[in-house]
Amino acid sequence: MGAPLLELKHVTILRGECAALDDVTLTIGQGEHVCILGPNGCGKSTLIKLLTRELYPLAREGSSIAILGRERWNAFELRNLLGIVSPDLLAQCSTDATGRDVVLSGFFSSTKIFPHHRPEAEWMARAEAAMKRLGIEHLADRAVARMSSGEAKRTLIARALVHEPRALLFDEPGNALDLAAQFQLRDTLRELARSGLTILLVTHHVSEIIPEIERVVLLRAGRILADGAKGKVLTEENLLELFGVRVRLEWNDGYFQAW
Repeated sequence: MGAPLLELKHVTILRGECAALDDVTLTIGQGEHVCILGPNGCGKSTLIKLLTRELYPLAREGSSIAILGRERWNAFELRNLLGIVSPDLLAQCSTDATGRDVVLSGFFSSTKIFPHHRPEAEWMARAEAAMKRLGIEHLADRAVARMSSGEAKRTLIARALVHEPRALLFDEPGNALDLAAQFQLRDTLRELARSGLTILLVTHHVSEIIPEIERVVLLRAGRILADGAKGKVLTEENLLELFGVRVRLEWNDGYFQAW
């Protein structure tokens, strides 16, 4: 499958004076479906921002980061190879931007189409195809302000797909979704995983881990608590150590539920 999507060796990232990631060593291969699971503030979103070159690690001996086999990237070139769905992106979407505008904005690393943007005819066709794949053709001319949370999330997924990325990164994708939208999101994630795209899911919800995800990394206070096969890592003991509360864990029809 080529070079790993991500290869970290002893990486530390500071947010202010605190280490959001602390001496992390982690490799995620292309073609893998991996979940990064942990509580709020554990460093999950920092890991995504590291991948997209919004944050950089401390430069020190023995520390390195390679993305798709390269240590140096033009950030815009790299972002064309990654599809990102995150709450930050949703918050940045202008309320008057239409669904089509948001999807097309994936070609420009923006969140809407600005007057100086000139989408090519091929890009328009690919935007229409991405929206059709997600079943949201009817949202092409609808403003984001008039979309439900589930519709807006599917529009962001179409935006992430439009430039045919090598990997999809989902940062807390189920936030603010009602039950029906959560189920629809899980079905979409499963279809994308089966299509061969690398899926990196970042979440604090065990129930969002789709059956196609076979590897789980537990992240706590910026450090890796456990990393391995889903069935071995997701235990009641590990979740107690991860979240600090005792839970019951149940597996049913390919999904884990915790309560």
